[in-house]
Amino acid sequence: MRTGRQYAETLSDDRAVFLEGERIKDVTCHRAFQGIVQSISEMFDAAADPCNGMLYCSPETGGEANKVFMIPRSRDDLVERRKSITRWAETSYGFVGRSPDHVGGFLAGFASSPDTFNDGVRAFGENVVRFYRLVVDRSLFVTYVIIPPQADQSVASRGPGDKRLQVGVQSEQDAGMIVSGSQMLGTSTAVSDYLFVSCMKPLTGLDESYALSFVVPVNAPGVKVYCRRPYATEQASAFDYPLSSRFDETDALVVFDKVFVPWESVFVYRNPERVRRQFFDTPAHVLGNSQAQIRLATKMKFVLGVARKIAEVNNLDGIPSVQEKLGELASLSSLVEGMVLAAESAAVTDSNGVVKPNPRFLYCAMGMQAEIYPRAIQLLRELAGGGVIQLPSSYRDLLSDVTRPDMERYLHSPHLPATKRVQLFKLAWDIIGSEFAGRHLQYEMFYAGAPFVARNYAFRNYGFEEALKPVETFLSSYDINR
Repeated sequence: MRTGRQYAETLSDDRAVFLEGERIKDVTCHRAFQGIVQSISEMFDAAADPCNGMLYCSPETGGEANKVFMIPRSRDDLVERRKSITRWAETSYGFVGRSPDHVGGFLAGFASSPDTFNDGVRAFGENVVRFYRLVVDRSLFVTYVIIPPQADQSVASRGPGDKRLQVGVQSEQDAGMIVSGSQMLGTSTAVSDYLFVSCMKPLTGLDESYALSFVVPVNAPGVKVYCRRPYATEQASAFDYPLSSRFDETDALVVFDKVFVPWESVFVYRNPERVRRQFFDTPAHVLGNSQAQIRLATKMKFVLGVARKIAEVNNLDGIPSVQEKLGELASLSSLVEGMVLAAESAAVTDSNGVVKPNPRFLYCAMGMQAEIYPRAIQLLRELAGGGVIQLPSSYRDLLSDVTRPDMERYLHSPHLPATKRVQLFKLAWDIIGSEFAGRHLQYEMFYAGAPFVARNYAFRNYGFEEALKPVETFLSSYDINR
């Protein structure tokens, strides 16, 4: 099993990561990435520690592996996978969304159904299985870019005069293909090992050049990672911005400038139908998004804990209106957790023997996520009130001989000294009010696509015949004559 130190060492590989107009020499040494590199390193260390119960013998490789990458073939496997994903989510309190187990779930789903990728000309399924085994064997961190740039959303891929906006085939060679264009949102791509490139947006027959699925090392020649403005670089300290400083995942636009991709790294080539099928005719979409919901359950529980702590510190938890807000927040948290457990309990087995969470319950939570998380943040905001605004400018106000006496006198709570109270409210601000908080609100609302997309998943996977049957039975029990 790869340790955190070994993971961090692999990132010093001359990858082309850009920030504020300059190429970053080494992401492990730059303040914008140090926090997330350390956080991912801690995840790998947790997995490598036998005490955490995350290790198993992979039947695909015959070696020791991380359960988060497992292809579950029994309900017990599914339970063990959830526990391991939860263990990883707990290292970031749910605030690292695109940790290695997310795309790892998609790859497990792909590898469980290799025939889906064989197009009658090339046996791309072999590539899928081989790469999955590499990920499992080396415990690799794979991120993805599967959304076209938002230049013109009325078309899938083509710019004016068919200028290539979305990543697409530029030319074909005996050994592989040359691709150019761009794709988003490369969350944590700057600090990952490999990049999975495809498209979730529906494609048509006119988009064959863009109907691709492949993997490429992040440091491959021609791959350029343009990060958004980081939230960690200008923060005063971890005390003032405890989440921003540790868990900023640095989303990015990834540009492909004549990148060579060998055929061995291609999963789908110029086939819009198979691009769609890879996600929905395999367990990939379910396994990848079950990781997201397990992580969200961990995050919701943390938000609830912060809210409960604020009410306690302010001596408000005996007030009925405060209890109502905490009760609603507890209900929202329990809803997400309950749907995760329901999807697991009602698991289904596909034709390849893969046991996957029941899509009905998985997509129920996803369909409501754009309302659940914003409502949770609003409730925390109401409980915190002005306490998250009237805070010292930085931790230095609590240390300075000039300012400390006033801080200690006016910012304490009945059972909590000023330093501890400020620490709690600084944490709350990093959940509801900082740039990091705003990004997370947007992320939770749109990570699965626009809310109507997530609800369409719920519509397609509910199984309405079960709801229609009693209606039809009841309607047939009487008529106009009685």
